[in-house]
Amino acid sequence: MILLDTLIDIGDLHVHCQLTSNESSLFFDKNINGIPGWVGIELMAQSVAAWSGYQASKENKSPPIGFLLGSRRYKCDTHSFPVGTLLDVHAQHVMESNGMAVFACTIEHEGEEIASAQLNAYVPSEEKLQQMLKGTSNES
Repeated sequence: MILLDTLIDIGDLHVHCQLTSNESSLFFDKNINGIPGWVGIELMAQSVAAWSGYQASKENKSPPIGFLLGSRRYKCDTHSFPVGTLLDVHAQHVMESNGMAVFACTIEHEGEEIASAQLNAYVPSEEKLQQMLKGTSNES
């Protein structure tokens, strides 16, 4: 599922993506004529995934599999993103340690911040991912 339309800017510590809310979105709700505000977390997570894929491509690697572990302080000033609304989604890499990463994310409309959150993500090593897929662990 890809909800973002365009990658605007990307760098070592940031990414900026855009989308326009429309009826063809997987999360479009005709009762509110838009995308519910809670979908903003997924928009932020997809921006982080774009950033992660870019970082891997710089090293000629495939995009890694990552997991959104959760968010902190998701704040959305609107109950929905009405049809036709152009949204700018920004993510800033804050820190990373042992596959765990934190990103400060915002969604803006016409330059005004309408949503924000801190996302926590995990990208396991290839060995750990294989253990997860097989349902095994080296833990006692």
